[in-house]
Formats: sequence, structure tokens, C-alpha cells
Amino acid sequence: MLYGIAAVTASFAAAASSFLLAALLAALLRAPALRLALVDRRRQRPVPLLGGVAVVLVTGLVVWAGEWTGVVPLGSGVGRLLVAGTAVGALGLAADVWRLRRRWLVAGTAVAAACVVPYGETGPVAGTLAVVWIALVAAAFRGLDHADGVAGTVGIVTAFGVGACATAELRGGLAVLLSALAAALAGFLLHNRYPARIALGACGSLFAGFLLAGAAVFTRVGHDPRAGAGVLFALTAPVVADAVLVLLSRRLAGRPLRRGGPDHLAHRLRRLGLAPQGAVVVIGVVSFCGVLAGVLVHVGWAGRATLLWVAGVVAVGMVALLRVRVYEPRRAGSETRGVHGTRGAAGTDTRARGPRTVSRVGQPRESRDASGAPVRGPSLPPVRVAARASIFPVRQAQSGENEQVSAPLRVRNG
Repeated sequence: MLYGIAAVTASFAAAASSFLLAALLAALLRAPALRLALVDRRRQRPVPLLGGVAVVLVTGLVVWAGEWTGVVPLGSGVGRLLVAGTAVGALGLAADVWRLRRRWLVAGTAVAAACVVPYGETGPVAGTLAVVWIALVAAAFRGLDHADGVAGTVGIVTAFGVGACATAELRGGLAVLLSALAAALAGFLLHNRYPARIALGACGSLFAGFLLAGAAVFTRVGHDPRAGAGVLFALTAPVVADAVLVLLSRRLAGRPLRRGGPDHLAHRLRRLGLAPQGAVVVIGVVSFCGVLAGVLVHVGWAGRATLLWVAGVVAVGMVALLRVRVYEPRRAGSETRGVHGTRGAAGTDTRARGPRTVSRVGQPRESRDASGAPVRGPSLPPVRVAARASIFPVRQAQSGENEQVSAPLRVRNG
């Protein structure tokens, strides 16, 4: 009882400090990021990428302060997890500055995960699978930083869920670490909600994803591995669903897997008519439901069938979202060919009729002799001329006029 009260008090103090410091530091780092051009383009507006630095610094400072003062001893395992997470965050900062390739980020994250997994308790096979899972979840969490407020919301909900599992396992240091992370993300979210003034970047997203995945592995040590896989999936359901959805959609569309596009969860929800805030709310609710199911199964208050329901709902949702069109069709060329019967930009048939040639804008082109004088051919019947005028309801070019347009006009949406 006393241990639980002390852990809750320490977690609350760490959360309050992290929230205030992260909100202040994120606001201060916005101007340097703009000055250094460390920005991301979102809907034609620059968003600074140093928000993750604030999350990393505040989380590490608060947790290590608790360790140094002796209020909350972390333990060797939690300390290694925080050090490895900080190294992954530094690797992400290097990616934000120098645009490192993704394979280097995944490889570096896997090396950091290999240094923290408790192989003595998990075994070599399960430990290796845990390393792969941590690296993939951290990389997938980076993909959530594509829209305003998504990564912060999912990170907060997941941190509270994994923290509840850690508290149930009497891991006070791990619970304090997750509380500090959740509060730091909440302070950052004050500046990341739509329209975002700052973003996590690779630094903050890799750091948060690594800590959440690693902490989840620590909480499942000593439990049934088969049920553990289901609990880990439920705790990170939106992260895994977003990554799998992106990979499947690009594969089915024949696009390169590393080529970005508006094909993430938030993008598809926006296509369905939701506002940016509404998309964040929907993803947050999905994350909360998955985390709740994972926590209930972990503490033994729900059966394993609950995990099957979570997997089924996520699968149905992914199949439905795959039907949402997110890749724009390739625009037609600027020149239509009448002899092949192609269709113009407006969808009209430009198939050639008789021996006449068709210009680029679909108008009859007159033939000229060697001197340049127009050669008059037999006139078209009145009915056909009227039909052509109805198909192309624009002013017909006169014989003395020069062509001013050589390609279909493009109207910019103001």
C-alpha cells in the first residue's frame, strides 16, 4: 500500500515538472529551428522539427533528477533503457539535420534495442524477436508524425497504458519514466495541435517509440509469450495499423515503399470528410480502446479473446480504409492525339473525323499552301458544325488569328 502511494506521488511530481518544462522548452526551440531551416512542409506551411529535442531533454532531466535525489531509484534495466532511448533520439536528430537514410535509423535503433532487452529472462529467441519488434515500432511511430497532434496523442495514451502495466508489476522506476514521457508529450502537444507550431521530428518520434516499445517488453517479462504478443499489439494498435496500411497501399498501387505520400491514417480519415481535429480524436479513441484491452488482459481482468476482438476490429478498419483513394491519378499530357481517339482534359472525345486534322485545343486546323494563304476545303454540313460548337462551347478561332494556346488551360484553385 505504502509502495503504491509513493509511486503515485513520485509519478505525479515527475509528470507536473515534465509538462511545464516541455511546454516552455518547445516554445523556445521554435525560433532556432526556423532560423536553421529545420522544418517540415505540411499543407504548404513550414513546421519546425525541434519539438522532439524538448521531449528528450525534459524526460531525461526529470527522470535522472529522481534517480540522483534518491526519490525514485530507476534500477539498472530502466537506466539502460533511458540511455539507449536518448542515443536513439540523438540518431533521429542527426536524421533531421542531415537526412539520413531510413535503413541507418532502423539499424541504429535495433542495435540500441539489443543492448536493453533482458535476454536472461526472455531467452535468446524471444529476446531477438523483441529487438526486431522494438526497432519496427520505433520506426512506425515516426510515421505518425505526419499530421498535427497524432503522434503526441497516441504517445500519451500508450504511455499511460504501459505505465499502468508497469505499476501492476511493481516497477516504480519504469512507471515514473513513462509518466514523465507522457507529461512531456502533453506539454509538447500544446504547440503541436492543429495548426501545429512545432513537430517532433525523427528525434522525438524515435525516442518516444523506442521507450514505449521497450517499456512494454519489460512489463511482459515472465508472462506467457503468446499472450504477450497480443498484449503488445493491443498497446500499440494504431502504430502498427498505420505502418501496415501504408505498406499495403503502396504495394498494391505499385509505388516504391520508400516514396512518401498522403496514405497514412490521418490522411485517409481526412479524405472521408473529417476535420484535422476530428481525425486526431478518432485515432486517439482507437488507441485508447486498444490500450484498455491490453491493460485488462495484462492484469487478468479480461480473457485472451479480447485481444482477438481488437485484432479483428483493426483488420476490418484497415480493409475499409484501403478502399479510400489517396493517390491522385496521373494527369493527362498537354497534347491530345486525334488519330488514337484519346480523351482530352475535359473528358471530351477528340477522335478525328474524316481527313481533317485536330489541333491541340481540339479546333479544326486549316491547311495552307506554299505562300501561306489558307486553302479552303469543302465546308462542313451545318448540323455537324453545330454539333462541334456544342461540344466545344468556346469562341472559334478565325482564319486571321494566331493560336495563343498550345496546351490545355490549367486553372489554379485560389
